[in-house]
Amino acid sequence: MKKFIILNRKIHYWLSLAVVLPFTVVVLTGVLLLLKKDWAWVQPPTQKGSARVPVLSFEKIYNISHNTKELEIQSWNDIERIDFQPRKGIAKIQTKNHWELQIDMHTGSVLHLAYRRSDVIESLHDGSFFHEYAKYAVFLPSALAVAVLLLSGMVLFIYPLYRKQTRQSARSEYDVSA
Repeated sequence: MKKFIILNRKIHYWLSLAVVLPFTVVVLTGVLLLLKKDWAWVQPPTQKGSARVPVLSFEKIYNISHNTKELEIQSWNDIERIDFQPRKGIAKIQTKNHWELQIDMHTGSVLHLAYRRSDVIESLHDGSFFHEYAKYAVFLPSALAVAVLLLSGMVLFIYPLYRKQTRQSARSEYDVSA
């Protein structure tokens, strides 16, 4: 058992050294992603339009987006996605350069324009920011290593308590029989 505990400590020690950087990135970006709806710096707050009935055509949405210089839209290929929210009466146009434009789907007026950092933070969080395969070559093994660290840490925590308990029970047996 003593050899197992020594090996467990070595594994815990060296594995923690190997995962410290990717794990730190995952934890810090995870905190930012948890707060993305509460912090406008991460993700722009969703506005409300004037009516729930959308009347704008795709052509009109494109023209409004194209005329907003920050978005740098030259063609439909520059648009990453359009998020329609009929209950709020808006459309969010998200571009490949990470800007977000929110427009009123009834009047066509621009409700909000801001840089959207949540997508960049998410790519940092899963490792794809660094390289397409970084999430499989670095972040996935690091996640598995953290699972091993969790288990070895539990052993490091529980084993001394177990030893203390067995010593105390052995002493109490000795005291009772005397």
